[in-house]
Amino acid sequence: MTVGDARPATIYDVAARAGVSKSLVSLVLQRSPRVSDQRRAAVLQAIQELDYRPSTAAVSLAGTRSRTIGVVLDDFRNQWFVDLLTGLRESLQDQGHRLVVADRFLNTGLDASPVEGFLSMRVEGIVIAGEPDTDLAVPASTPIVIAGGRVAIPRADTVANDDRAGGRMAAEHLLGLGHTALGFVGARSAAAVERRAGFEAGVADARTGATVVTTILPEELTEDAGMRAARALFDEHPDVTAVFAANDVMALGAMSELAARGLRVPEDVSVIGYDDTPIAATRFVGLTSIDDRSVEIGRGAGERLLARIADPGLVATEVLVEPHLVARRTTAPR
Repeated sequence: MTVGDARPATIYDVAARAGVSKSLVSLVLQRSPRVSDQRRAAVLQAIQELDYRPSTAAVSLAGTRSRTIGVVLDDFRNQWFVDLLTGLRESLQDQGHRLVVADRFLNTGLDASPVEGFLSMRVEGIVIAGEPDTDLAVPASTPIVIAGGRVAIPRADTVANDDRAGGRMAAEHLLGLGHTALGFVGARSAAAVERRAGFEAGVADARTGATVVTTILPEELTEDAGMRAARALFDEHPDVTAVFAANDVMALGAMSELAARGLRVPEDVSVIGYDDTPIAATRFVGLTSIDDRSVEIGRGAGERLLARIADPGLVATEVLVEPHLVARRTTAPR
């Protein structure tokens, strides 16, 4: 309902109806244990009678904590973030924190930074999911954790997949299937650099005589980039029988190019991706992929952020989560 049938109820209306201060209403909304049962009941009854919908900003300004965590994503279209956000939510919800998510590319035309928006909301901490800008301006008083990215920034903890180990797993899998002419397709990403390095090292260390050719595009890790990278690779090296892509969407692009050339997966060319996104597990695709365990990355990032909120003086640390390979139908013996 509205107050006087003219406007929505505010935190001040709830305080007046319950006979308490607006700060106490804020404490109730934050589930603070410092409120007596009697006063909590009065506030909750007033909220119900007025059909009050709390404003996060109002609660934050009236109280001492916003219980809000800002999450900056590289790109909403990347399915890798689905599991990451699941892990973040699991680690933060028990403490009563809510997530506010923004895409750092969404408002580039407005020259607006999602970090600035989060700071105006008085978030208690920020998670950068993916590769952060090295010039990211975050005040020293704001706890920050990088989830999934490998670009270090001052004061920030990092929780990421061990991409180099995942690249080695891809090499071991394809070599174990008897492939000796291997290809790697990637694009602009610190994680892709690590995955390629692990892949090439795994092939070299095996000493089987296998070779690796690579195509790297100066752009984002997209399906279209995967298709064009595979086109360039097979134009120069048609003898390649197995392809490792920097992520799952690039793998799908590579598979599209192979189909356009009349090459079958996996009968003619095996394909392996990275991230083990939901689309990789679908029966239609059945993509062999390296599971980066993004749920665990999100959970670990949330735990590190809570620790840093509790103790801002903690020394920044890097935590690497071990990946594992999920074999499906896009890879087969040579």
